[in-house]
Amino acid sequence: MPKSKVRKKSVYTPPEGVLQSRSSQAKAAQPSPRWFAPLMIGLMLVGLLWIVVYYVAGDRIPLMVTLEAWNFAIGFGAMVAGLIMSMRWR
Repeated sequence: MPKSKVRKKSVYTPPEGVLQSRSSQAKAAQPSPRWFAPLMIGLMLVGLLWIVVYYVAGDRIPLMVTLEAWNFAIGFGAMVAGLIMSMRWR
């Protein structure tokens, strides 16, 4: 089979004013502080432990008896906060 011709493409140059100036370009993402990862993991574990303790001994702890179904909101809220933090971790 014959070889096809190779066509040269011209180099694309954007019109004036399309490129942003160097000062307005996005900055490079900075790494997270050292406390960020322990707090993130801590929130997830606290949320998990809150729900486990509520299931195991929730009827014997006065605060958890008073909160009733809000215990799930507290536990899942802490876990979701840790999960959202994990998306921002660098």
